[in-house]
Amino acid sequence: MSRALPRLQETYGCEVVTFTADLGQGEELEPARAKAEMAGVKDIRIVDLREEFVRDFVFPMLRANALYEGQYLLGTSIARPLIAKHLVGIAREVGADAVAHGATGKGMIRSGSNWRSMRSTRRSRS
Repeated sequence: MSRALPRLQETYGCEVVTFTADLGQGEELEPARAKAEMAGVKDIRIVDLREEFVRDFVFPMLRANALYEGQYLLGTSIARPLIAKHLVGIAREVGADAVAHGATGKGMIRSGSNWRSMRSTRRSRS
């Protein structure tokens, strides 16, 4: 986040709104807020999604005995659709014409697919 925000703000003149999904990670939330504040972000959103996550994603996953590659309980990937849902909702609320995200690897590609599947006619860049 710390490298991308200045570029979005200074190079592209973007008004940045940050979104952090609270899925129960506890002490990791305040450092995320502090980094955004230090980067000059004025609209910082940390949304408590713990109840919705457990009710709508974790419990159904456990009931279905959903396994990754037939061996491991699904981890982070089970949260991606929920995070995308709220990210798209915030983007619509603030009238964003783009979304960006700081993850790397498979998660970034899969999250981009989630965002695109949830948008209406609004363009999205992932």
